Amino acid sequence: MIGPDHKRRALTVLMLLPLLLAAGEEPCLLCAPETGAAAIPVEKATPISIDITTQLDFSRAALSGTSGGQIDVDPQNGSRRVDGSIIDLGGPAFAGTAVVRGEPGRAIRIDMPQTANMTSSTGAVIKIVGLRASVVGNPRLDRDGRLSFSFGGKLVVQGNASGTFRARIPITAQYE
Repeated sequence: MIGPDHKRRALTVLMLLPLLLAAGEEPCLLCAPETGAAAIPVEKATPISIDITTQLDFSRAALSGTSGGQIDVDPQNGSRRVDGSIIDLGGPAFAGTAVVRGEPGRAIRIDMPQTANMTSSTGAVIKIVGLRASVVGNPRLDRDGRLSFSFGGKLVVQGNASGTFRARIPITAQYE
């Protein structure tokens, strides 16, 4: 049980605390910073996010022999070029598109791997090489805090691979 004597000591300690801080004690570095040498800058940047708005799609194709071939989807204009023993079965191909959102005007860096494996439900594997994005130079978020870009690459088919193929391509964005 706390008696009146304990309450008086607690009140005295609470009243002395501001005096001790005012008497030249080091300021708390975790407390709200004051202006001056002891202030710690707290960056309150808007969190950055990236949303894939269109998936990279090489469309439909068939392999007419065992020599393999390639399908290249250009990220700049979304065009598709088919080479080797691949037969284009029609349908549209799409460059992938993404939107980065964050703090307006900030410079960002976009990273993605150069290659990715695509697998089918039967376990067959084909490779995407030369993955690239349409952003060049030092990209910045616009005044609304957005940057849209597209990405593409070259699908390389070798051997006897068949099925519907899927891949996860990790794309990251961060402030510079």
